[in-house]
Amino acid sequence: MKRFVQLSLSIIVLIGVLVGCSSNDENTVKIGYFPNLTHIASIVALEKGYFAEEFGEDVEIETKTFSNGGLFMEAMQTKEIDIGTVGPGPLLNIYAKHPEFRIVSGAVNGGAVLVAAKEGGVESLEDLDGKKVAIPVIGSTQDVMLRKALQEVDLKTTSSGGTVELYAAAPADSATLFVQNSVEAAATQEPWGYILENQAEGNLLLGWDEFAWGKESTNTIVAASSEFTENEEQTKEYLQAHKRAVEFIQENEEEAQDLVIQHIKDLTGKEIDKAETEAAFSRLEVTTEVNEQVIQEMADISEEAGYVDSNDISGLIDLSIIEKIK
Repeated sequence: MKRFVQLSLSIIVLIGVLVGCSSNDENTVKIGYFPNLTHIASIVALEKGYFAEEFGEDVEIETKTFSNGGLFMEAMQTKEIDIGTVGPGPLLNIYAKHPEFRIVSGAVNGGAVLVAAKEGGVESLEDLDGKKVAIPVIGSTQDVMLRKALQEVDLKTTSSGGTVELYAAAPADSATLFVQNSVEAAATQEPWGYILENQAEGNLLLGWDEFAWGKESTNTIVAASSEFTENEEQTKEYLQAHKRAVEFIQENEEEAQDLVIQHIKDLTGKEIDKAETEAAFSRLEVTTEVNEQVIQEMADISEEAGYVDSNDISGLIDLSIIEKIK
């Protein structure tokens, strides 16, 4: 009888622990983003307290920052994060094998440029023949955008049997690569494009409205695990905060830029120059819209590059909730 009582108590304690863990999981939302300008919507939503207001005081918000999309998607696969902002390229690379994620909103269009090094001898896209181009990481959104641009002048990367070599490097290191003559060009996001022009004497080869799909180039989206989107109420709360941030940025550009500068300084200890931020901000469009045709073309290019086995993105894009939010 004594053993039975002890066993029963053990079971009760175990159930209590499991219930406690479950409750904690349900009451915690884990948000991921990058500490750069193209993730301005996430940063503003955090700084203005929109996420906290929409989720309510019973929900704990955890945040995690990333240096590239590959790391972001790894964290989403391992459930370290539930939702956040990332480039579509890394998401597409994972989706073909693991269709467990969704694009639930747009965040930023544009915000990426192609810059040529001063001494690289590159004055046009055609001049990239036989040259080395820096990208943030293989399979990144800027990688896909570069491949799109090269198609227009019948060039390919060396990995696809062509002559343009890709050089993966952190955007923050690209200015050094220019100065050292290690690469002849860089496909990068802002504010690094502006920095390459003004600190490394680079030449803007393709501006944000010309590079790849131009103003329709989808740089950043809101991605979520399909498990998270099953909780429609929390998904709606996140997207309400996201949309509030987008609208605030559209109506208060200068204050939004100041928030980003301070946020990044608090995170990294480094302060982005105000003029750099303002100039870079003029090269992007903050939005909740998603051009599904562009996403499909990105998937096509990723398949051609051998990054994915299939370009089938059925079920990837779900804008049903964001479209209902007024």
